[in-house]
Amino acid sequence: MRQDHLISATQLSRADVEAVLDRAREVAADPGKFRERHAGSVLALCFFEPSTRTKMSFESAAKRLGVDTVDMGSVESSSVKKGESLADTVRVIEGYGDAIVLRHPSEGAAKLAAEFVDVPVVNAGDGAGQHPSQTLLDLHTIREDHGLDDLTVGIMGDLKYGRTVHSLAAALTNFDARQHFISPESLKLPRSVRFDLHEAGAQVREHTELEEVLPELDVLYVTRIQRERFPDENEYRKVAGEYQIDAETLEAASDGLTVMHPLPRVDEIAPDVDETKYARYFEQAHNGVPVRMALLDTLLGGTQ
Repeated sequence: MRQDHLISATQLSRADVEAVLDRAREVAADPGKFRERHAGSVLALCFFEPSTRTKMSFESAAKRLGVDTVDMGSVESSSVKKGESLADTVRVIEGYGDAIVLRHPSEGAAKLAAEFVDVPVVNAGDGAGQHPSQTLLDLHTIREDHGLDDLTVGIMGDLKYGRTVHSLAAALTNFDARQHFISPESLKLPRSVRFDLHEAGAQVREHTELEEVLPELDVLYVTRIQRERFPDENEYRKVAGEYQIDAETLEAASDGLTVMHPLPRVDEIAPDVDETKYARYFEQAHNGVPVRMALLDTLLGGTQ
């Protein structure tokens, strides 16, 4: 990769993505080859927001590489509760780890943190901003099913606040992918994101109804309406539950459709979809381990 830090999917070139995903494929095929590869290294986990998949998969990935982990713990049990700044927190933690994985509720927090430390910082989600390591595992999942060119991808749900959406859309501009965005009017892509996609040459189409585009999709990426991101509870209630799919919905889909979700889900994907041939979201979550192993191996100086 061209950078020591991974802050945004916009950093990633096609070659960067393919290098990490090729290594992830190698990890999945022969995990023993990578075991203890970075014994003696330490990964610092700094999560200012709740996390299940991202935190646990990074920890699992680290342990499989022989990397120890140190965990800041909850905000309530840390010096952040005493008023310590993010800059001071990461400057201290830099002395405890060889790389930092940071999740924070404020957009731009990971970029700020990277300015104060010399060890690699991985953005594990910064508010409604970016989540690039999630994007890498999303692309890995898509590539294993379809490859990454001549694709038609539908992204549905919370496009305004969805950091996984913003990251994935940016990364797909490196490939021959037609992007369809399905959402309520109030949760459309932010204007700045649309501008960046157009500037990158993306083929972008926006819709309010899934039905008009479902039959042509290779991938349907469903996202949760994120209650915690709404500044107004009444605005959340207006759109909660508006975009849902079930097995009947997918009767109009192509046979090769892949249904994905960054999880957690609430009610946007019915449980009966789990038993269909389209569901990939649990496999997608499991892919976080080999992909994050590949990413950490790259950032910590792994060799071919």
